[in-house]
Amino acid sequence: MSPALLPEVWRISDFRWETPQTFSLSCEKPEVQTRVQTLNPFRPGQFNMLYVFGVGEVPISISGSPENTSAQIHTIRKVGAVTNALAELKPGQSLGIRGPFGSAWPLHKAKGKDLVIVAGGLGLAPVRPVIYAALAMRSEIRSLTLLYGARQHAEILYADELLSWQTGAEIAVHITLDQATQSWQGRVGVVTSLIQAQDLDADRTLALICGPEIMMRYSAHTFLEKGLKPEQIYVSLERNMQCAVGFCGHCQYGPHFICKDGPVFRYDKVQSLLNTREV
Repeated sequence: MSPALLPEVWRISDFRWETPQTFSLSCEKPEVQTRVQTLNPFRPGQFNMLYVFGVGEVPISISGSPENTSAQIHTIRKVGAVTNALAELKPGQSLGIRGPFGSAWPLHKAKGKDLVIVAGGLGLAPVRPVIYAALAMRSEIRSLTLLYGARQHAEILYADELLSWQTGAEIAVHITLDQATQSWQGRVGVVTSLIQAQDLDADRTLALICGPEIMMRYSAHTFLEKGLKPEQIYVSLERNMQCAVGFCGHCQYGPHFICKDGPVFRYDKVQSLLNTREV
């Protein structure tokens, strides 16, 4: 069997609820393995296959810092049998991991540019590693902006971290909610309204988008209206994957296999597919 199909046994080192339905698992290799193996390096935007023994496996983007060499973090929403089983794991218990797989965010293209990162809902998790990486090379990026939209206040991911970024000077953070309570003093509306409010230098902007496909489609259209070219826009398409190596065909998206060709795509490569219903 191909090594890419064989999961390694990792251990849960930390468990944290992010929202009522979303949690983060910090995973590390057991000491007996780390004596002879190093932590699987990853590039921001890539994913792992997480396997719960006796239940099954799911693709989950890596959402921690690429500089963390002791553990990898995965932020997961409870939506099915495997993710519900993952939510029951406790620190010290084991799971299987295959990966990392897939393409990465083109951070090298942000040098000397204005980098605008747009995330919707759980889409903040796959872009968090690229935010960490961008902050680490902040002197090489002209400006760094995060535009984040959530359905409601209780569903905001990484709330404490977002607040710390908002109060710093390295990254501009703007948040909007679809639905607001009386306690919310921020902006209300769809995330595209945040894009419209930006004063962009179209020739010097690189846009990275992650979230529900309808949100990414409208966000990309808004960037195009602001003068960006399709080649300046990248999206992350996370679809149903079962093997992660292109054997099973579950993630075929037109001519592409998301697990091998993605999940990060330049917008002009998938623009026609995103605009086609039922693809």
